[in-house]
Amino acid sequence: MLITFTGNGKGKTSAALGVALRSLGWNKKICVIQFIKGDKEVGEWKFIKNNVGTDHDLPIEIHQFHDDKKYSITEKNILENKEYKKSCEKAWSFAKEIILGKKFNLVILDEINNVIHYKLLDEKDVLDFIRKNSSLICGDSDIIFTGRNASQKLIDIADLVTEMKEVKHPFQKGISAKEGIDY
Repeated sequence: MLITFTGNGKGKTSAALGVALRSLGWNKKICVIQFIKGDKEVGEWKFIKNNVGTDHDLPIEIHQFHDDKKYSITEKNILENKEYKKSCEKAWSFAKEIILGKKFNLVILDEINNVIHYKLLDEKDVLDFIRKNSSLICGDSDIIFTGRNASQKLIDIADLVTEMKEVKHPFQKGISAKEGIDY
């Protein structure tokens, strides 16, 4: 299936990682590719990197192509800094290899909806690739797109779409991001 988690509410990446956890329970192999994210001090990065290659080895990989320490994630930086576009192109090239390689049962393309929205990747290229390779996205192979601003074209080709709607958020009260909940 092609699954899309979108909307302005919190929980898109969290939902995708929840699917990954379920998949691990069924001995599935997962690859998480994070577009426009490059923070190594987030729970998912720390957990996966601390458990892969150990006695608790998990069949999950995580990849980031951006350096948050060098270029912080702001809309202005995303739109003006050419490094974002370069890192997204590298991530997309890698994602295509991963999908075509058929090594993973679940591929999570985290924040790709935003990347397409900000035109850091060509939407037509992404959708054409998915359509052309739809036979790979069936049976035992699934892809999840996350991020705000999923286009109607992406929504139309997806098999499952969930929109996260913000009703209330601690940020509105000035409460900052919480370890283990927000990152």
